[in-house]
Amino acid sequence: MIGDGIGVGIVGLGGMGNLHARSIRDLGADVVAGVDLVPEQRDRFAEEFGAQTYETHDELVVDDAVDAVIVTTPNRFHEPIAVAALEQGLDVLVEKPLAHTVESAERIAEAAARSDGICMVGFHNRHAASMAMFDEQHARGRFGDLTHVEADYVRRRGVPGPGSWFTDPELAGGGALLDIGVHALDLALYALDFPEITEVSGVARTTFGTDAEYADPDGFGDNWDAEAETYEVDDSVSAFIRTAEGQTISLEAAWATNREESMDFKVRGTQAGAQFDIGDTNLRLLEAGTAGCDHYADVNMTGDETLTGYGKQDEQFLETIAVGATPESNTVEEALTVQRVIDAIYRSSESGRATRLEESRISEAQLEQTTRLD
Repeated sequence: MIGDGIGVGIVGLGGMGNLHARSIRDLGADVVAGVDLVPEQRDRFAEEFGAQTYETHDELVVDDAVDAVIVTTPNRFHEPIAVAALEQGLDVLVEKPLAHTVESAERIAEAAARSDGICMVGFHNRHAASMAMFDEQHARGRFGDLTHVEADYVRRRGVPGPGSWFTDPELAGGGALLDIGVHALDLALYALDFPEITEVSGVARTTFGTDAEYADPDGFGDNWDAEAETYEVDDSVSAFIRTAEGQTISLEAAWATNREESMDFKVRGTQAGAQFDIGDTNLRLLEAGTAGCDHYADVNMTGDETLTGYGKQDEQFLETIAVGATPESNTVEEALTVQRVIDAIYRSSESGRATRLEESRISEAQLEQTTRLD
């Protein structure tokens, strides 16, 4: 199997950490170590996977059995863990977003450029069946030139409870945009092949999280506390992004808003369009023609339900390690662009006007150094 002989350590043994651990185990890799501050989490992980567990990542990265590290901690801790692993020459997969700030993300990218290990970032929706089918149709030229992407990741009511790290700006770096909107934004930039961004306009709102009478019918925020001092993040964001080639992106992200929930992803092209739910199995193509008479031609494509974004992403991570290659997708460079657009959205919201991406401190030459030294 693709993961044979690769020892993987997981840092952060909550739901995401265990999901990755089971996935890589199914792919043949060895889950050899885990890190978490909570003893009960460590005990459960050790029992299920037979892995050595530690309280700190410093212990894990010097474990000789560890070849690769997957980071699933709160955003603020991505940098110290990823950098420590990369400095040891280990291969790293960091869950999205790359970091909680642009500056922190750039330091991870700098460490990746110096390291013999690879670094990839966990944007798993790129690998869902819907996007895989879109990629193939796009490669065949079916859509013509892509012009615009509408990307939604909107919950009607789904604010993580105040008191959790999700709503603490020091730990998360932001709210709905950095938590779920980042998926929609990455997918939009990926669909357009990461074009040059010329202008970003956005509005971030904090409306529901500070409402003492916030209704939570589904019990999404199980530790809800309207008096919590840690709710200082956005619960909805609207943004518009322009590119040098005239392509545009409209983005809606929300933990809570008075509209129907949506994970709609719609791509417009000069020859055809596409739409699907982010992370879904199915894809709808929208075309029009004149054969016989003027008509619409909608095609519904049903993908392989066994193909999950998480599974395919972990497979790609292990395969990249196994063959000693430079990552072709989910790269640090792409994640850094996503992070810089997010930063520009927040800056635009604060200033009340459109803004541009700030120049990166990392040169193209430095980023190219991420090629493996075998």
